[in-house]
Amino acid sequence: MPKSKRDKKISLTKTAKKGLELKQTLIEELRKCVDVYRHVFIFSVENMRNNKLKDIRTAWKHSRFFFGKNKVMMIALGRGPTDEYKDNLHKVSRFLKGEVGVLFSNKTKEEVQEYFDNFKETDYARAGNVAQMAVTLDEGPLEQFPHSMEPQLRQLGLPTALKKGVVTLIKDYEVCKDGDTLTPEQARILKLFAIEMAEFKLTIKCMWNSETGEFQKLSEESERMEDKEDMEDDGSE
Repeated sequence: MPKSKRDKKISLTKTAKKGLELKQTLIEELRKCVDVYRHVFIFSVENMRNNKLKDIRTAWKHSRFFFGKNKVMMIALGRGPTDEYKDNLHKVSRFLKGEVGVLFSNKTKEEVQEYFDNFKETDYARAGNVAQMAVTLDEGPLEQFPHSMEPQLRQLGLPTALKKGVVTLIKDYEVCKDGDTLTPEQARILKLFAIEMAEFKLTIKCMWNSETGEFQKLSEESERMEDKEDMEDDGSE
């Protein structure tokens, strides 16, 4: 009788002793979720915001989210056919790269995709984000700022001065161009002027069904990624 995949023991001897117990607990938690929930989804995150991810967790209390520690999650699910926890589960692990997470849920594929396709929230861009549009500030008074902020605005590079106690932009100022990689100063200026450029959203990349063992790619990006990996695998043989 073939040995059950779930009976396999995972060795973490290459892992530093510190945190070993936490990593082993995470592996056990992930495997319990594989046994309990009908579907496993991998999702990617754009413009990560912890408070917004927390909102999603609250709205989806019926499901479980795991974010971060990709390598440990790969060990839990299986990195290949020989060490996967259940049939075809290693295919999910191939998508555990970058800023991604795992969602365990009994919701249908359609319910999950509909919710996350519609969940998009704008926020202030951070340094390193790409500007989504050009922004130029017009010359004139900036009455939304108290006079005490004038030195701070000038320090950020804005051509300001106090005129009759009012902070004033003495000439037009280009904050950024469309496609610029934002500096800390540009990001700060955009926030001060309440200009939101970042969009927080989750994209469902793939799904695994615990009842059938079926694996599905659910985004064009996932299709391209796996095709590229398949070509690299073929080339290495």
